[in-house]
Amino acid sequence: MIQNMSKENIKDYTLEELKKVMSDLNEPAYRAGQIFDWLYDNDAKDFDVMTNLSKDLRAELSERYYIFRSDIIDEKNMRDSTKYLITLEDNNLIETVLLRYKYGYTLCVSSQVGCKMGCGFCASTVNGFIRNLKPGEMLEQILTVERQNKVRVSRIVIMGSGEPLDNYENVMRFIRIINDKHGLNIGARHITISTCGIVPGIYKLSEENLQLTLAISLHAVTDDKRRSIMPVNKVYPIKDIISAVKYFVERTNRRVTFEYTMIEGFNDTEKDASELALLTKGILCNVNLIPVNIVKEKGFLPSSPNTIAKFKNKLEEYGVNVTVRRSLGEDIDAACGQLRSSYMKNQE
Repeated sequence: MIQNMSKENIKDYTLEELKKVMSDLNEPAYRAGQIFDWLYDNDAKDFDVMTNLSKDLRAELSERYYIFRSDIIDEKNMRDSTKYLITLEDNNLIETVLLRYKYGYTLCVSSQVGCKMGCGFCASTVNGFIRNLKPGEMLEQILTVERQNKVRVSRIVIMGSGEPLDNYENVMRFIRIINDKHGLNIGARHITISTCGIVPGIYKLSEENLQLTLAISLHAVTDDKRRSIMPVNKVYPIKDIISAVKYFVERTNRRVTFEYTMIEGFNDTEKDASELALLTKGILCNVNLIPVNIVKEKGFLPSSPNTIAKFKNKLEEYGVNVTVRRSLGEDIDAACGQLRSSYMKNQE
């Protein structure tokens, strides 16, 4: 499955980068848009089908580049979602999740093979960090799922396996491609980046002039608690994250989402809710409560529905916009990285 390493995957290129390639080949800039149309409107398998390009240009492109297409090797279905396990060129595996809503299809995209953040409740860290994904590998998650289901994905959440802001440049190039009218033409307001709190990345993202949504994986309201389940808090404590979030809101005027995983007996008291409300006071935001997925290797249990309801009510008393994410169910390996981890164990 490994391609000729002397060639590059053309799906790794933004439109502006491809225009530069066309200039180097003494071709007009608009050829880049035509190539994008073939790749993303027509899902072209090879350059030979690009009949509005000259034979010489097609031959030159074939010499320099290839068009990567991934394969689905496993899938799990539950209610209105399907999780896919996808192979990469080097035989590494990644997950992506298709979510079906009344308003359309959302895809949860992975940005790394594995993850180095080490969050205590997350299955993505079980098999360690392997490498960053390139833009074309993130793109191909979308194209593979669209191909499989004959649908168009209209919203992207980069909150699968991996930390997007730890793979910043590749993620930004991916976003530029899917946001481009010649690419997948997905509006920036329909793109969400989820981070565990890489503070320099949040500041950098604030200056990108993109109207995307930022989600912060918070999960605790004190540094001691958060540090015990999220090692990143040793480097970027809560006060620094909140300062970066306020700057992001100031620069973009975009509402931020605070993701808060509900863990039985750990972070689910009404006192925790009150402290969370005070922490987010004055910030343009909403809080998303998430019952923790059961990962055998981690040992955490989700808070009861009654506890979550009380927590939600307490936040609402303080005027916080709050939602509760429905659980996908652990029987479909719902936690990030869980399907990959299960598959790898079965192959041992």
